[in-house]
Amino acid sequence: MTDIYEFEGKTLCNTNSVLGEGPTYDPDSNTVWWFNILGKELHELNLSTGEKKVHPLPVMASVLARIDAGRQLIATEEGLFVRDVASGNLTFYAALENDRPENRSNDGRTHPSGALWIGTMSKRAENQAGAIYHVASGKVTKIFNGISIPNSICFSPDGTIGYFTDSRINRLMRVMVDPQTGLPSGEPIVLVDSMDDPGDIDGSVVDADGYLWNARWGAGVVDRYSPDGLRISRYKVPAVQPSCPAFIGVNADRLAVTTAWEGLDEDARSAQPSAGALLELGIDVKGVFDPVYVI
Repeated sequence: MTDIYEFEGKTLCNTNSVLGEGPTYDPDSNTVWWFNILGKELHELNLSTGEKKVHPLPVMASVLARIDAGRQLIATEEGLFVRDVASGNLTFYAALENDRPENRSNDGRTHPSGALWIGTMSKRAENQAGAIYHVASGKVTKIFNGISIPNSICFSPDGTIGYFTDSRINRLMRVMVDPQTGLPSGEPIVLVDSMDDPGDIDGSVVDADGYLWNARWGAGVVDRYSPDGLRISRYKVPAVQPSCPAFIGVNADRLAVTTAWEGLDEDARSAQPSAGALLELGIDVKGVFDPVYVI
């Protein structure tokens, strides 16, 4: 039986993104980073000072991975770029789908080995137009094809298990992964089949105990699953379209979640002023920090 909890958290940032996505945390600077994909923005919130910055981008981007204190790797509609933290300058790093200008990047996460998994999708969300790629030391390898809306890319803490979904199908997939390279070492299997449940499986992250936290787009909740696929708890949030969670705080013991107002009409937006905000659940978690990308 799933335990259901009312929202007892808070708003970390009330800047309402059209499509808030890709949150990650930098423990060295105590800073949360996330994207407004459709608004072509990178958002930055320092948790120590409360200082908030919005960095305009020339392209739609969706995933950020730390390289070191001065550099970040970001995935965009035009490929992968290294971003200089101080100046914001972007330097081209690797192509994803140069032959698919109708596609953009979507969900992604760094594997404990230092490799990156990144998904792509059609800007018009066409069926099976996207894929998931493995990126390591600048080499890009397609690992899963025919995906409409790639999401829930995350890994067990030891790097032996990878997760992903196609949100259009709503089956959370589990695949064995080589912990040294981050490449799949087996065939994906269905861990959770929620095709008939309200809402869509969106972004996910795995905690230190191997439990998966998933933002359920359209249902206004964050679900927690055991490693064997049992949904054990559900946390309500004041936005119907939560998109992705992230562990934050110096001890990775807090959980933030991005949200979106994309597709909501005026009445729906008025009814949920938190749509598009960065929220914190207000619960104690035992998280892990996202690994750095090894360039």
